This record gives sequence, structure tokens and C-alpha cells, in this order.
Amino acid sequence: MSHPHPELGPPPSLPDGGLRVTPLGGLGEIGRNMTVFEYGGRLLIVDCGVLFPEEEQPGIDLILPDFSSVRDRLDDIEGIVLTHGHEDHIGGVPFLLREKPDIPLIGSKLTLALIEAKLQEHRIRPYTLEVAEGHRERIGPFDCEFVAVNHSIPDALAVAIRTPAGMVVHTGDFKMDQLPLDGRLTDLHAFARLSEEGIDLLLSDSTNAEVPGFVPPERDISNVLRQVFGSARKRIIVASFASHVHRIQQILDAAHEYGRRVAFVGRSMVRNMGIARDLGYLKVPPGLVVDVKTLDDLPDDEIVLVCTGSQGEPMAALSRMANRDHQIRIVEGDTVILASSLIPGNENAVYRVINGLTRWGANVVHKGNAKVHVSGHASAGELLYFYNICRPKNLMPVHGEWRHLRANAELGALTGVPHDRIVIAEDGVVVDLVEGKAKISGKVQAGYVYVDGLSVGDVGEPALKDRKILGDEGIISVFVVIDASTGKITAGPHVQARGSGIEDSAFSDVLPKVTEVLERSAQDGVVEPHQMQQLIRRTLGKWVSDTYRRRPMILPVVVEV
Repeated sequence: MSHPHPELGPPPSLPDGGLRVTPLGGLGEIGRNMTVFEYGGRLLIVDCGVLFPEEEQPGIDLILPDFSSVRDRLDDIEGIVLTHGHEDHIGGVPFLLREKPDIPLIGSKLTLALIEAKLQEHRIRPYTLEVAEGHRERIGPFDCEFVAVNHSIPDALAVAIRTPAGMVVHTGDFKMDQLPLDGRLTDLHAFARLSEEGIDLLLSDSTNAEVPGFVPPERDISNVLRQVFGSARKRIIVASFASHVHRIQQILDAAHEYGRRVAFVGRSMVRNMGIARDLGYLKVPPGLVVDVKTLDDLPDDEIVLVCTGSQGEPMAALSRMANRDHQIRIVEGDTVILASSLIPGNENAVYRVINGLTRWGANVVHKGNAKVHVSGHASAGELLYFYNICRPKNLMPVHGEWRHLRANAELGALTGVPHDRIVIAEDGVVVDLVEGKAKISGKVQAGYVYVDGLSVGDVGEPALKDRKILGDEGIISVFVVIDASTGKITAGPHVQARGSGIEDSAFSDVLPKVTEVLERSAQDGVVEPHQMQQLIRRTLGKWVSDTYRRRPMILPVVVEV
């Protein structure tokens, strides 16, 4: 198995007749999925998603793929193929289209409807090409065939990309539910046909590669939901991803059976479910869905609220309910269902929400105590089955953290893929398919690009480090006025501490030392404000560390008069 090396440099020119594959997100992480394919000087992008921030990224709204490796080649991009409509696959599209709005988007009906609604908020009208399973489209030098796959959102597609260098199959996210709610199976017959033609490189979903066996059918959840609905005596509040149409359909079916009305809460939930209903993916009995404003007229035992926040997102509806910061107030006897899995890294946030809801008297039903979720990703048994059907000549695990990629690589090896034909890469690592063999050829920049409000890419790691220090240790500001010619102190030093846990009065012990250091500096002829700021920072920082074992941010301000 080949894998990246920290010393990898920029890749050489792509050999004639070779196909280059560059993942810019989704490898070594769950989210931010984006892969760039290059042949004959032209580019095809598969997916362009976002990653959601963790606790150590305070103030960040979204994390994007790094577009810098394609920014100078936007005119070379033939299109963006979107495998399905989840945020971790389409959420970055508006930010890429800001740089070139006429890049065509290729995807299924529901996927395009979801991204078009999102782009409308950004005032971008995209060029789109709607495809479906069985369709084959020529996109520049890339001959793309689309294959139905089953996932936790309707209309998901895998894509087979044919070029003279060989055929690459990108699975997108998939599982092999044999009893899907919409009857749309992963098309194993199509994959077997592609296998007979010869799959030169397979890029395969790795998310559940560590999980043995097979993912249970989605329909198994229905009976559990019926039990919860049957025993609930007051309101039922369900938290789900805003694009999980299958799960919402089961909630609607249970609500209809038990004589409850359903209201969607949150802009993204209302928008996405409206799109799914209008396109026929969500079957809604007449009168079942009502506006949230009408709920005051209904008794509690006839209400179901469907909202976002299943991952503990701080600004999502469920988190705000748990914090008593939402118009919907949790009361004793309410039932809350978290109808999703835990994305790695979100565990603490989710349990914080569960504790908050329980505190107000809610009965919280989640994956840990009831079968209210099944994964949308193939487990190890399904992947083995899949590899034996596809028989790829080269394998590149994608979509997963390092442990998932490694586990998926081992599964491929068990089914007969030679170890030297299995490529474990990471974001930015360039893989070339030349003369039938895939190998790593270099690395391009593929770091995190942070979205903070309207700012994209302006906040970097140094700013996040400062935010963490401010959040963990607080700030101490020191204000000094000096004579511009002599460097002598004319006012100060004055100290203010915020969030450090140190009273302002405590600094009386160290201020004479600061004054002494500055006076000595002036005598030595060092009167440049920046140098004096550094002296203040070192003197005060050492005192705080020695006295309190803390490392707050120290902000010295030296003003010349």
C-alpha cells in the first residue's frame, strides 16, 4: 500500500495519456468532499462540500476545501458532478461559483434542486445538467456514466469516468440496503457490467469500513418510531439532518398513524422538505403538515416538531431549545428524538444538548438507547461484497478519517487487490493513473479555508490560536504613554484583565517591575514602541506564569506623545 510522505513536493507535469486524481477534501476527515480529475489539460470536479467546525475552531461557521490549486485554472473546469445533496458534498459549491459562476453543475433532480435553492441565497443562477441513473454524458474529455446508489438521501449517484487513461469509478456515499423505502437499490448489476469492462481505479466510501457486517434496513426504524409515538403523552420533537428525506418520511408516516400534526422548524428544514415534497420525494397526506405558528391551537399530544440540531450545532433549533434560547420551550413530558448518528468530533456537543433537554424534563430518545438511526454508509460486509463485484485494478479509499481509510484498504486487499495497487492518500496528495497503475506523484496545497460570517479565508490558524487563548485564558491589556524623544513614561502603566481570573488590583505587585524595565530601556536608548511592547509582554507574561501558572493573551499598547 502506498501512502503520502510529509516531504512530498509539487507533482511533475502529467504524462501524456495519464489521468490525475487530486482530492482536496474528504480524506482524513468526515466532510469537505471534493476531488479533481485531470485529463488532457481539462478538469472535472466531483463534489464540493463543507466541513462543520469543532470546538477548537471558535467562531468559525464552515470549513471549505482549498481552491488555490485550481484557482488559476477555472477556465479548464468542464463541470462539477454532484453525487448527492448532503452539505458535506454540495455546501462548498456557492463559494467556488463566486469565483466563476458559469461552471456547469451536473447532478440528479433532487440534488440540483437543493443546490439551486442554496445558490439563490447567494444570488447565483447556475448552469445545470440534470442526469439520472443509466445516463451517459460526454463532459469535455470525460465520458461519465451515472449509477444508482442507495444512501440516506434520495437520488444519490455514483459516477464512472472513462478517459483514454482508463475508467475511474467514484462511489460517492453509498450503502446496500436491500429493502430501501423508495425501492431504489444500489445498482449492483451496473457495477458488475462496469467490472466486466474493467475498473482501472475505484474511489470507495470508507466511513463504515471499521463496522462489521451489514447496515440494517432503513425500514427497521419504523417500528421503533411507532413505539415512541405510541407511548408519548405530550409533544414529540424530532431532530434530523435537513436533507434526510427518508427519515422525515418515516416521521410523517408515524405522525399520520397516531393522529398528530407536523410542523417543520428552521429555514433549511422548511426549504428542503418543501423541495422534496414538490418534487414527489416526500409523500405528505393532506393536512398533516402545518405552520409552526398554528401549534398554539393544538393540544400537546397532537404535535410533532421536526427541526435541525442532531449534531449539537450551537445555533441549530434543538441546541437553542436545550439552552432556553428558542421560542419553543421544552417542558416536562416532552419526547425528543435524535434521529441521526454521531459524526466523529461532535460527541461532546450532542451529549451537552441531551443533558440540557433532560434537565427540562424531556424524555430523550437517541441512538444510544433506541434504534432510531441506521447509517447511510456501507459496512465492512457490504464493502467486501462490493469489491468482489467490482474487482478494481487499483483502489483508493475516500471519505473517511485515517482509521476508516486504513480499514477500507485492508478490505480491498482481502478481496485480492494487490497491496501495491492500493493508494492511501490524504487531502492534497496527487495520484496519477498511468499505464493502468495508480501511484502518488506529489502534493498540492489543500489546507482548511475558514468561513467566518461574510469573511472567507481571512481567518487562519494564528487567529484561531488567539481565539483559543482568549477563550481559555483571557486577556490582559497594558496601556503606557511615553515621551517620544526620551522614552520616559508620562502615564501608566495601566492594566485591565478580562477572563483571566486575576483581579486588576493584583497587578500592583508587578507594575513596578514593568516601570523599571521600561525606564532601563529608555536609558539604553531603546525607545521604539514595538520593542517596548515586547519588553512589557515578556515581563508581565513571566510574572503571570510564575504566580498563577496561566498563559493569558497579553496586549501591550505603547503611545508616543
